[in-house]
Amino acid sequence: MTAWIDSLQYDERGLIPCVVQDIATREVLMLAYMNRESLAKTVETGLTWFWSRSRGELWNKGGTSGHVQKVVRLSYDCDADTLLAEVEQTGPACHTGAANCFFTQVPEFAAERAAGGRYAILDELLETIKDRDAQRPEGAYTTYLFEKGLEKILKKIGEESAEVVIAAMKRDHGELTAEAGDLIYHLLVLLQEQKLSFDEVLKLLAERHAKKDVKNK
Repeated sequence: MTAWIDSLQYDERGLIPCVVQDIATREVLMLAYMNRESLAKTVETGLTWFWSRSRGELWNKGGTSGHVQKVVRLSYDCDADTLLAEVEQTGPACHTGAANCFFTQVPEFAAERAAGGRYAILDELLETIKDRDAQRPEGAYTTYLFEKGLEKILKKIGEESAEVVIAAMKRDHGELTAEAGDLIYHLLVLLQEQKLSFDEVLKLLAERHAKKDVKNK
């Protein structure tokens, strides 16, 4: 069943690098090394096991801290010399307490990194909404929604949903873009009001996608 483990291309020390990625957020969390034994234990337990080059021993990620990584998918690249573990991460991935190990920016690319990629605005919006809920600054529209409460937020979602439908029926891309943005914003406000993390929604989508992949194999 695990004959493929021996077919991988290990280095002269019997190691193979493994990139670890959060399956829900798609964030690259860390890079560590596996050997045949740690890889077999990963398959057996469903949790990540690595080989410590500094200590010369196997280690279970999160074994002492509780910040374990449940493996959802495990793949290797076209050259069979690099692994990709897509995981459900519990707590921070880095031993420093950071969410991931890649928090030191190279100065020459700091501006590009600061942009945060295609969906950075979602992170910024989520943080702003969370801050508005906690601080309730006077005059902010988000504060107004939280002050009015659940009924008002739900009413706005209903209104924005209807406007998305109307814009789509008109095939007006400009209007649809604006209305879709309004709907997403109000949905994120609702999630904050309910104290439901957006990461939980992403996690559910990832799980559904993983099941779809399995069915199609």
